[in-house]
Amino acid sequence: MLVLPKQYYDVAIIGGGILGASIAYFISASSSNSVILLEREKEIAVHASSRNTGKVHAPFLYDPINKGLFARAAYLGFQMLREYCDIFALPFKQDGVLSVATYDKGIDILHKYLDWGISNGLQGDELYLIDNNRISKIEPNVRCLSAIYCSRDASVDYGSIARHLVHNASELGCTVAKGMNAVNVKKTNKRLEVQIIPDYSNFRLIVDSRKTDRLENKSNIKDSLRPDLFEAGTNLRTSGFKIYVNYLINAAGGNALNIAHQMNIAKKYNNLYFRGEYWLAPPEYQRVTKLSIYSVPMFPEFPFLDPHWVVRYDGSNEIGPNAVPVLGPYGYDWRSNLRRFTPKVLELAKNSGILKHMLNSRFIYLLGRELLSSVSKTAMINRVRKFLPILNPSLFTQRGTSGIRSLLVDNNGKFLPEMIEFRDESSLHILNYNSPGATGALPISASIVSRLIKDGLLQSNREKQIRRKDQWNIHNIDSKLSGKSI
Repeated sequence: MLVLPKQYYDVAIIGGGILGASIAYFISASSSNSVILLEREKEIAVHASSRNTGKVHAPFLYDPINKGLFARAAYLGFQMLREYCDIFALPFKQDGVLSVATYDKGIDILHKYLDWGISNGLQGDELYLIDNNRISKIEPNVRCLSAIYCSRDASVDYGSIARHLVHNASELGCTVAKGMNAVNVKKTNKRLEVQIIPDYSNFRLIVDSRKTDRLENKSNIKDSLRPDLFEAGTNLRTSGFKIYVNYLINAAGGNALNIAHQMNIAKKYNNLYFRGEYWLAPPEYQRVTKLSIYSVPMFPEFPFLDPHWVVRYDGSNEIGPNAVPVLGPYGYDWRSNLRRFTPKVLELAKNSGILKHMLNSRFIYLLGRELLSSVSKTAMINRVRKFLPILNPSLFTQRGTSGIRSLLVDNNGKFLPEMIEFRDESSLHILNYNSPGATGALPISASIVSRLIKDGLLQSNREKQIRRKDQWNIHNIDSKLSGKSI
C-alpha cells in the first residue's frame, strides 16, 4: 500500500480500472503535473477490468454512427494493446472470433455487421461472411445458418495490463493510493476538496501526543500518512481525511455517476446495473472450438446479449455473460443488493425514463429471461447450445467470476450507446464506459490527455516523452480517434 506524501496535487484520478490506469500512465508519461490515482479497493482492476471475457474486440459490432467513438477506439486499441503486451511480455493471443446467426433475420444483421466493420477500418481479408457449409469445416461442432469470421480479434488479461500500466505510471512519478475510497468531492474557493475514507484493514489508527489522528500501514510502520493531512480530533473511521486538487478526472466506472451527481453534473441521467455471470467449462470441452463464438442477439434494441462461448488467452473456456439486474455497481451477491434496495428504488422512482422501461412488456420479458439464466444453469447453457449443441449442462459444475455493467439511461428511457464525457472548469467525468471500453482504453486515454494538454489544463513535458521508448504520440492518437484520420 502506497501512502499519500502530501495534501495537494495538480490532478487526481478516481478509479483504478483499466481506464483510470491508462489515464494515469499517459499523464505521467506526457506531463510534468503531480498526479494521484485513487482506488477504493486494495488492488488495481478488481471490478469490471478483471471481470470480463478478456477479448480485444474487433469493431464490426459497432454502428459507426451511433458508436463511432468506441468503434474507432477498438480499431486503434488492437494495435496499441498488441504493442504494449509485446513490450512487457504480457499475454496477447490473436485468435479470431465467429459471430453466428441462428435465425433467419440474424443473417440480415450479419450483413449489417459486415458493412459496419468495413466502415470502421477492417479489411476484406480480416472480415468476411461464410455459409454453414464452410462453418462446418472451420468449426465442426458449431451449428448456425451463417456467420461472420473476423481475424482481427484477440484474447488478453486486462487485469494484468491495468496493473502493469499503474506500475509504469508509478515509475514515472504518479502517486498510487490503493484502499482509498473517495466518498465526496466538492468545490472550494480555488481547488477541489476530495474526502477519502481509507480501507482500515490495511492500516492501524495512531493518536500522537498532540491528539492528532493518523494512520500507519500495518505492513510497514515507517510508511505513514502525514499528520498534517488530518485535523486534530478528527474521527478517521467516519470522516477519513481530505486532499486538495486543481483538476479531477472521474474514471470510477460503475461509481462514476454517483461522483458526478455529487458535483451536480449529469443529473438528468441514471444508471441501470446488470451482473454478467459465467460458467466455467470442464476440461473435456477445452478444444470443442478453436474460436470464441458469439451469437447475433434476438433483441438488439435492448442491451441484452445472448451468452457467448469464450476461449480465453490461456485456452480455458467459459459460457457467459447473461445480464441479471442488480441494484448497484458492486451488487455481486444478495447482501450487497439488499443494502442498496431502498435507496436505489427511491432513486429509480425519480427517473421517468427507467419507469418507462418497467412498463415495457418486452423489457420485462427479457429481464425474466436473464433472471432464469441466473438461477438455472441449464437455462443459461441451453442458450449457447443453440449454436453449440455438443454441450451437456450437467458437466458444468463451477461458476466463473461475475462482473457488473453500468448502463446510462436518460429521462426519456433511452440507453446511451457509448461513453459520454462531462466537463467543467475543474473536472472531467467519463460515464457509461462499457464494452468495448477495455479494448479502447489506451487510445481513449491518450486522446483525453492530449486534449487536456491542448486546453492548458496539463503541462506538457516533452523530455519525459522522449525518454519513454514505448510511448505513443498522444496528439496523433487524438486526431485518429476524432475521425480526422485512421
